[in-house]
Amino acid sequence: MTAPLHEPTADAAPSATAEAQAAAPGKAVQGRSLGRIAWERLKRDKLALTGGAVVVLLIVIAVLAPVITHLVGQDPDSHHEDLIDPLFSTPTGSLGGINGEHLLGVEPVSGRDVFARIIYGSRVSLLVGFLSALVAIVLGTVLGVLAGFFGGWLDAVISRVMDMLLSFPQLLFIIALVSVMPNQMLGLTGTGVRIFVMILVIGFFGWPYVGRVVRGQTLSLREREYVDAARSLGAGRIYILFKELLPNLIAPIIVYSTMMIPTNILTEAALSFLGVGVKPPTSSWGQMLSSALSYYESDPMYMIIPGVAIFITVLSFNLFGDGVRDALDPKGSR
Repeated sequence: MTAPLHEPTADAAPSATAEAQAAAPGKAVQGRSLGRIAWERLKRDKLALTGGAVVVLLIVIAVLAPVITHLVGQDPDSHHEDLIDPLFSTPTGSLGGINGEHLLGVEPVSGRDVFARIIYGSRVSLLVGFLSALVAIVLGTVLGVLAGFFGGWLDAVISRVMDMLLSFPQLLFIIALVSVMPNQMLGLTGTGVRIFVMILVIGFFGWPYVGRVVRGQTLSLREREYVDAARSLGAGRIYILFKELLPNLIAPIIVYSTMMIPTNILTEAALSFLGVGVKPPTSSWGQMLSSALSYYESDPMYMIIPGVAIFITVLSFNLFGDGVRDALDPKGSR
C-alpha cells in the first residue's frame, strides 16, 4: 500500500525546504537595536572615528605618562641648563632645541624637556575635563529630571536656580575662589587642592546647561504614549523615572558630555594661563602658554607646541561629539 500523496517522504522534506528557501525573495529581515543602528551610522563618519581614535590615544598617553617618559629617558622636572644660552635664556640649536634626545625641545631658562611636560600636562587637562563633566552630568541629570517630571513648585525653584547660575560670571568666581583656597584641604596639598576645587567649581557651574536639556527632554517624554500606558498599568513614579524616562535620556546626555569635556579642558587651560590653576612644577598646557609669552619672539616653538596640543585635543573631542550626535539622531540620514 502506497503512502498518501499529500504526505511528503523523509527524503523529499529537505529538498522541499531548500526549494522554499530558494524561492524566498531574500534574507529574512533582522531587527536592529538602537545601539547597533547608531554604531553603523558612526562607522560611516570617518572624521568622527578619527576624532574618537585621537581621544582614545590621548587617554592612553595620559594614563601611561610615567612609562612613556621613562622610555624616552626624560623627566618633566629635570633641568638641563647646559642646553640654554646664558645670554638669551633660550634653548641652543634650532626649533627650540629639538633633537634626538629632546623630541620637542626644551623650555627656556630651566631647560626642562617639553615632550615630557606635554605628556604630563595631558593628565591634568583630561582629569579636570572628564571629572568636572561627570559632576555636571550627575547634578544636571538628577535635577533636570526632577524638575521636568514633577513640575510645580519644584520645577520653578530648580529653573530659577539654573537661571541664576547661568547669569553668574563663572570664570571670575573660579579665579576668586581658587585664589583664596588654603594650601591643604581634605588630605590634599598644593596642586591637588587646586585641581579638586577646579573640578568641583567647573562642574557645579556646568550642570545648569545639562539640566536645561534634560528638563526639556523630560517634559516631552512624560507625555508620550508609553508613559501613559505604564501609568494605566499601575506603575509608580519611581518605576516610570528609572524604566521609562532615564533610558530615553541617555542619548542626549552622552552627546552633551562629549561637547562639555573640551569646554572644560579649555577652562582649565585658561585658569592655568591666568595663574590660578595648577602651580609649578606641575605641568599644565595653559601654564606652558603663559610662560611662553616672554619668549615667543625668540623661541616660538615653546608657545606653538602646547597650543597645538590644546587645539588637537579640543578638535578631536568636537569631531567625535558631532559624530555621536548625528549617529544618535533618529531623524538623521547619515
